Amino acid sequence: MIGLADVLAARERIGNAVYKSPCARSEMLSRITGQSVFLKLENLQMTGSFKERGALNKIATLTAAEAAKGVVAASAGNHAQGVAYHATQRGIRAVIVMPLTTPLVKVQATRGFGAEVVLFGGNYDEACVEATRLCQEQGMTFIHPFDDPLVMAGQGTVGLELLEQVEGLEAVVVPIGGGGLIGGIACALKESNPKVRVVGVQTSRLPSMQAAVEAHHPVTLEPATTIADGIAVRRAGEVTFPVVAKYVDEIVTVDEDEIASAILTLLEREKTLAEGAGATALAALLQQRTSLPKGAKTAVLVCGGNIDVTLLSRIIERGLVQDGRLIRLRIHLLDKPGALLELTGTIAKHRVNIVDTLYNRAYYGVNLGDTTIDITMETRGREQVEELLSALNAGGYRFSRVF
Repeated sequence: MIGLADVLAARERIGNAVYKSPCARSEMLSRITGQSVFLKLENLQMTGSFKERGALNKIATLTAAEAAKGVVAASAGNHAQGVAYHATQRGIRAVIVMPLTTPLVKVQATRGFGAEVVLFGGNYDEACVEATRLCQEQGMTFIHPFDDPLVMAGQGTVGLELLEQVEGLEAVVVPIGGGGLIGGIACALKESNPKVRVVGVQTSRLPSMQAAVEAHHPVTLEPATTIADGIAVRRAGEVTFPVVAKYVDEIVTVDEDEIASAILTLLEREKTLAEGAGATALAALLQQRTSLPKGAKTAVLVCGGNIDVTLLSRIIERGLVQDGRLIRLRIHLLDKPGALLELTGTIAKHRVNIVDTLYNRAYYGVNLGDTTIDITMETRGREQVEELLSALNAGGYRFSRVF
């Protein structure tokens, strides 16, 4: 178990080498969620994530002999960049083992921060085995992404900053992967002010910490894919679990569409870019998943912003569909002149914008003399969609939603 003294020591070691990220109140999100929301923007760190706090705290404790041999880590993203940046800044060799499936942009970013990148294995677990082997073979120091007291204490410095930045802080909502971030933050907050509620959020596809709390010990879940890849951890940490079990008040989950919607909300309302894991805490508030009272002064962790632009485009599209602002209808029409004109006239009357069409005369059980048309449209939201669907029903059109 770490304690407040460990987190305070971590802050002294880290000093000014890590950015004290802002934590400003969001009037818009406060209105939407019913809380008094403060966004802690860890996505503004040099490496785009909170991970460098724990990595630096671990690196700063190395002896001269350990530093001379170098450090190694296994990671597919944020932890890799945090270790690479701060080790290189101190002239320490850093070797990062990344799965073969790691997006090129993350590999290049890690190399750009000065690390030697080794691509190995099809997932994190296989990469971790190789990193452990390198440690033993070359006598390097392994820096775990979360299951290390020094790493957890480093992440806990976020909690100390929150107490200084939000006067009268009542609650903190934190994404959970392996438990390093929430464990460190919860320790710092609860041992400074036990009245502050700490809520953890996981993706419903991999709720490993929630499962561990229910079972009273870490359990290994089946593999699953999620857009919140930064918290896609199959098993809670052995070191982090006791801290989370002791200090965290509540753990909730959110699904993929809710995370996508939160990413879109942060982009549109706050002009803030978050990765999937970075948006899960806000998703929980937007979906009213927590038991926090209305109006509570609540800090929400936007813990990272490293997201592949291709994935971002898909997430934005999913978010638009989830919000009802992008809709596709399959409409049956008589295959005669003027039929499309009548249909588009109805659509135009309701100020809905057509962005794509696709005719089909041979599939979907279309009768001879008929056709179907798939129309993708932009709307202002669900209310406008319902108005359009009512108008199409009144016009005698046969249609279905395409998801």
